[in-house]
Amino acid sequence: MSDPPAVSEHPAGAVARVEARASRRATPVGGGSLVWRVWGEGRPLVLLHGASGSWTHWIRNVLPLAERFRLLVPDMPGFGDSDMPPGPMTADVLAEHLAAGLDALEPPPAELDVAGFSFGAIVAGVMAARLGARVQRLILLGAGGLGLPPAPTRTIRSLEPGMSPADVESVHRDNLAILMLSGPAAVDDLAVFVQMESIRRARFKSGRIPVSDVLLKALPAVRARISWIWAGRDAFTGEGPERIEMQRRLIAPVQPDLDFRVIEDSGHWTPYEAAARVNATLLEILSAPGA
Repeated sequence: MSDPPAVSEHPAGAVARVEARASRRATPVGGGSLVWRVWGEGRPLVLLHGASGSWTHWIRNVLPLAERFRLLVPDMPGFGDSDMPPGPMTADVLAEHLAAGLDALEPPPAELDVAGFSFGAIVAGVMAARLGARVQRLILLGAGGLGLPPAPTRTIRSLEPGMSPADVESVHRDNLAILMLSGPAAVDDLAVFVQMESIRRARFKSGRIPVSDVLLKALPAVRARISWIWAGRDAFTGEGPERIEMQRRLIAPVQPDLDFRVIEDSGHWTPYEAAARVNATLLEILSAPGA
């Protein structure tokens, strides 16, 4: 079950092949459905995707991780196949519906672990605070929500009316290299396909949530053991050891022995660009004594 998408595989076919291994579940969100994909068996592990994303942010992770865990991977409300939630577009609203969905899929007092990427890491922290002792391990990859000034980023390209499909794809390819991955060499056809499809279907607007302090405020209520993973070349949280150290000092008081790691030579989308290292790191964290 551990065969991830191959570089030579057609992107749509790669996504379909991985999705075909999952079972599909739905829980309520407003008057609609929150769609989950479930792979594997064993201890439950929830994976939350980033902004303008879907479950496919984890396209290179789900099959290897499903060899050890029962993966519960939603399209968060307002993303992918899931309907929009009622009420304001806040991290709390998303966390409320996700927590209710987990209560239905893994009824209390079942324990589980949670990993979130980028915007999903913010929602994961808020959700973990809501779920209390049920969450044993909380793993945050490239998280914002700490109330820090945004890191300076390069100007991205804009989509213009009348662009050809090839030009649209070129814009997404260039923007992936600027914001999500470490550079042009890390951008392949599957990454472009996932990005374009996810953005096309995203309706929930993350707005200023990533630069707010909503995660920082939620962390003191989290009862789980927290692991924090940064990318060494993250355009959003900021490149360089000084920026990473600033963030480490900010969150260190949350837990005296906070597990803090850096994946060097990777851009923001570490579950994709550094999939093998992320998979190995998650397995190490979740297999540690007391996990």
